[in-house]
Amino acid sequence: MISKRDIEDILNDYDLDKLKICTLGSHTALQITKGARDEGFKNLLLCTEKAAGFYRGFSVVDDVIEIDSYNDMLLDETQDELIDRNAILIPHGSFVEYVGPDNIMEKLRVPLLGNRLVLEWESNRKKEMEWFKKANLSVPREFKSPDEIDRLVMVKFPGARGGGGYFLAKSGDEFHKKLEDLNIPEHIKKEYIIQEYVIGTRFYPHFFYSPLDDGLELLGMDIRYESDVDGLARIPSVIQKDIEICPRYVITGNVPVVLRESLLPDLMNLGRNLVEASKKLFKPGVIGPFCIEMICTPELEFICFEISGRIVAGTNLFINGSTYSNILYDEPMSCGRRICREIKVAIERDRLNEIIY
Repeated sequence: MISKRDIEDILNDYDLDKLKICTLGSHTALQITKGARDEGFKNLLLCTEKAAGFYRGFSVVDDVIEIDSYNDMLLDETQDELIDRNAILIPHGSFVEYVGPDNIMEKLRVPLLGNRLVLEWESNRKKEMEWFKKANLSVPREFKSPDEIDRLVMVKFPGARGGGGYFLAKSGDEFHKKLEDLNIPEHIKKEYIIQEYVIGTRFYPHFFYSPLDDGLELLGMDIRYESDVDGLARIPSVIQKDIEICPRYVITGNVPVVLRESLLPDLMNLGRNLVEASKKLFKPGVIGPFCIEMICTPELEFICFEISGRIVAGTNLFINGSTYSNILYDEPMSCGRRICREIKVAIERDRLNEIIY
């Protein structure tokens, strides 16, 4: 495993005046490159040939390194180039999915914003639930076996898959039939979790935790538009009965939302509990952006079912700031810019090693 000491040794040799903010050309890359520009940093994207032309078309992108596949960022020559160019990597959903949490832990020598240990806790469903329970969060009932299913459940699979492969089932027989028909790799099929389907309003709050000031911020909030389950709402129920559609939950877009203000104190307490629990489970805990995926029930209770320990795609809605970030800052503050602001402040305070692993 790449230790934090290994990363600190590399970071100590960096020329911080020539620091570059770097990520993969996907997901939230444009937001991150603009945020770097806004905070006075140069930026750098790793792109496949197909994506390189697209990203070079934006003035906020300073430089692009072309690679044959995203796995190539693990090659020694690629990593050596990034280190030579004083790059700090910003993980996002595509980054985690394409490179893989295990590879990030075992093979990635380039300094990365945040605590890379969080990637194991967000991608492993059992550890994720352990984290939630340590933080005293309410979670959906989990079924250990398909034979226990006695109500509507959601079946999920690991990784930053954007909802790919998720399905509903009401019985063990329905579970087995849908699992068999699923078009995903066989080894992923064996890693499912079965959760009770909770009825309520979906919310995805975007938090940012700064260990520099022990500050927790709410930067935005969204609801995910999922195909084709959200499209089914446009088909009258009388027609739905006559067609066979197995709804899928692949995320295709995001919609901005604000939470009822009276619920904000409970939400912030929930976020703080997650931060404090993370410090006990994987020191020094979560650093920077994270997002909780939750349901708010008619009884106004938050039920939490997933967490993303890095920047999420819903933050792309708020490149010029959100309802919440506009209250915190007197300037447009995206999550991407907030990341770069944290790096800048850490450099000014000579504390960069505290937010990098």
